[in-house]
Amino acid sequence: MSKVTTLFYRGKLVESIHRIKCYIGSVDGKKIFTTNNDDDFIYPRSSIKIFQAIPFSSTNAFKVFNLNQKQIALSCSSHCGEYFHIRELKKWINKTSLKLSYLKCGVHNPLDSKSTEKLFLSGNRPYQLYNNCAGKHLAMLTACKLNKFSINNYLDFDHPHQINIRKIFSKFTEEKILIKNYGIDGCGAPQYSFKIKHLGKALSNLYKSYHSKFEYSLNTKTMIDAILKNPLFIGGSKNLDSNLIKISNGSIFCKGGAEGVFLFLHLKKGIFGILKVSDGNERALPSVIYNFCKKFKLLNNKEINKFKLWNNLTLYNHANSKIGGIKTIIE
Repeated sequence: MSKVTTLFYRGKLVESIHRIKCYIGSVDGKKIFTTNNDDDFIYPRSSIKIFQAIPFSSTNAFKVFNLNQKQIALSCSSHCGEYFHIRELKKWINKTSLKLSYLKCGVHNPLDSKSTEKLFLSGNRPYQLYNNCAGKHLAMLTACKLNKFSINNYLDFDHPHQINIRKIFSKFTEEKILIKNYGIDGCGAPQYSFKIKHLGKALSNLYKSYHSKFEYSLNTKTMIDAILKNPLFIGGSKNLDSNLIKISNGSIFCKGGAEGVFLFLHLKKGIFGILKVSDGNERALPSVIYNFCKKFKLLNNKEINKFKLWNNLTLYNHANSKIGGIKTIIE
């Protein structure tokens, strides 16, 4: 059986081991690499926000409220609360005349540590727009407003907007979502578990949709192009997904999710991947993705070198002394 393992060394001793479930395939149906966990159910968490945003994009909200590409990208994002994220979210909520109190995503400090420090030093407190899922929730509320759906209960399982999202998941995965696969995400929105191979089918159909060979083509192309042109707005300055999109010069669309989930789709080569760190620790992902990009030639040599510079595989302590390293083994 194929295995993917990421080792964290302290000195020469392996201090921690992370095992990764993985399925890499091509849109023509070929399996390229698998750890044989294809039938395992996982919660993809925020990695599937592009699919959750399709009912929003289908309302023509972009034109109705004159939303720019950065705001479109934020509808699929897990933003880190950097100043440019909050700036565009404020503009969006003002354009739609929605109220902050409508957002039921909860409140947390910016995921970006420097942004948290600046917010604290300014004497201000975070509010709903600082939640990393605020863009997704604004998209849901904007769609509800245009469709004249109830806003107060927009996260309920039986709300018409959530039903529309489930229809999109079923369309792209080509599988029916069962009630037993229902859960609640960290932001309060419905979350569903899928077999890894069915997420592969969803990515394959997303590729086809982007290239006008599947339904919702205009919607997916508009959102993905907005993300490719504004990669920092799907995550943040230090995020793996944002930086991989940048390093690949927009050839790779990707999105991370909580508990060590990562989905990617090479828009030119037609190769997709689903990764899930078994213990949920996302710190293993940069090393894994780097090694897969080398092994399967997802990046050219120049891009691989850029990725290597961004993704330092040496561990340092707070005194900036070298203490160990990171290594991923694919076998």
